[in-house]
Amino acid sequence: QVQLVESGGGLVQNGGSLRLSCVASGDIGSVYAMTWYRQAPGQQRDLVATIAPDDITKYGDSVKGRFTISRDNTKNTMYLQMNSLKHEDTAVYSCVMQIRRRATTVRANYWGQGTQVTVSS
Repeated sequence: QVQLVESGGGLVQNGGSLRLSCVASGDIGSVYAMTWYRQAPGQQRDLVATIAPDDITKYGDSVKGRFTISRDNTKNTMYLQMNSLKHEDTAVYSCVMQIRRRATTVRANYWGQGTQVTVSS
């Protein structure tokens, strides 16, 4: 079994900051790409940011320059530092990690349960 648990969401004022965390635990062999997505009510799920095992990052256009993704491979943990938050950043943020379980060669995507971020205007 592999589980991902997110934390750090909440209510923040326009212009404020939040830091999200996503921790993977369980039967983990290796962790590859780590990614944050978000979905607002009635809208499609959008890529927020992704980070490769070599720390190469990619961001969605709407968050470039404001959000920073990082990872700690020793803790199987991913972070999302969100600065200069706007009302339109309000959404459920979900993490996903590409993980190979021990004693296997297959990689699979595992998802967290999601955490709500609400930015008051």
